Amino acid sequence: MALPREAAGEPRLVESAQLGDRAAFGELYRRYARMVHGVLLTRVPPGDAEDLLHDVFLSAMRRLPALREQAAFGAWLAAIARAKAIDHLRARRRSEELPENLPSRGATAHQQAEAARVLEAIRRLPEAYRETLVLRLAEGLTGPEIAEQTGLTPDSVRVNLARGMKLLRQKLEGGEGR
Repeated sequence: MALPREAAGEPRLVESAQLGDRAAFGELYRRYARMVHGVLLTRVPPGDAEDLLHDVFLSAMRRLPALREQAAFGAWLAAIARAKAIDHLRARRRSEELPENLPSRGATAHQQAEAARVLEAIRRLPEAYRETLVLRLAEGLTGPEIAEQTGLTPDSVRVNLARGMKLLRQKLEGGEGR
């Protein structure tokens, strides 16, 4: 079982990265890439999320010396991801349908279509539920991992997941996600 992030010295890892330790920043990337990808995926098409993932970390690397509270790294990084997604959408100034040929990672065409339908339904949910659902369902993070990485409380994550899943089921069963 992995140690909690505090026990694993995460604030020290952030501090090392702030001092220019590229290996420390690489470890932060490894720990937080799924969370950032999930935050982006709730706002932009999947292909754009892949591209923006790297932009978020480049921006974070440049701005890292200004971060005052090392323990808030995850919430700070999620805020950067949200801002990058918004900037990206503003720059495009048009909406785009999800592509029919989403990256498969071994999925069949039917599974890809179903995943696109579910993602579109999640995007129609209230913002409070979108990120936690994508982080759980698409990125595979656990509730405690979501709380640690986003800065939400474990209780908030539990509530958001429960309410979000209920609304998602209603949308999907009612055909609203199609």
